[in-house]
Amino acid sequence: MTTSIMSNATTGPAIAVLRTETRLFARQPAALFWILVFPVLLLTILGLIPSFREPDPNLGGLRVIDLYVPVTLLLAMIVGGIQTMPAVLSAYREQGILRRLAVTPARPAYLLAAQIVVHAVAIAVSVVFALVVGRVVFDVAFPAQPWGFALAVLVTLAAALSLGAAISALSSSQRVAQTLGTIVFFPMMFCAGVWIPVQAMPEVLQRIVELTPFGAAAQILDQAAAGDWPAWSGLAVILGWAVVLTAAAIRWFRWQ
Repeated sequence: MTTSIMSNATTGPAIAVLRTETRLFARQPAALFWILVFPVLLLTILGLIPSFREPDPNLGGLRVIDLYVPVTLLLAMIVGGIQTMPAVLSAYREQGILRRLAVTPARPAYLLAAQIVVHAVAIAVSVVFALVVGRVVFDVAFPAQPWGFALAVLVTLAAALSLGAAISALSSSQRVAQTLGTIVFFPMMFCAGVWIPVQAMPEVLQRIVELTPFGAAAQILDQAAAGDWPAWSGLAVILGWAVVLTAAAIRWFRWQ
């Protein structure tokens, strides 16, 4: 009985915070657009280019649009993890919301966890949406190794959110978070293959890009899509980044 009461006392405020953050997130049209709509919109625009729908011998017979479906998934993670979440958390800190929560049953950690959950779910929806649109509209096959693909998505999502948490930890205000997010955003987009698919990059550049979390992710997602198990070296790179960035976020995160 006592254990049940203590459990309810702990989970009650956490669930209440999660519900509140979910409602607030649903009222942010900009965040919904950039995470849920923009990646699929970009995929659709690229898919309308006739040459992108033609098999390319230089890509092993694949079409460019086949390579861009995994890139679209990474774009959703980059936007949600690097641009959206840090701005929200930094705004809460700047407005004193985290400090005020510290003296209530709804601890600041609940808010941080709620933001991670909300953004993770939104990104997951975007991933499914992109896969379905790619299949239905452009005849892009679903991943031939679904379990390996799911694993690659999960570890990459962890790295994206840990990067967002690190940016939040280093940002004293929403403006600083947006600035840092923008500085990191474009290099990560390049590494993910938004402008040039990683598979189409020169070999030396590929080797460099594969040392970044999203460059490694682009490679292992492509491997799983083709039916192979994601390379353990690529998974190790992404997990290594996730661990380092999470440690940095924990070390430098401030509630006020």
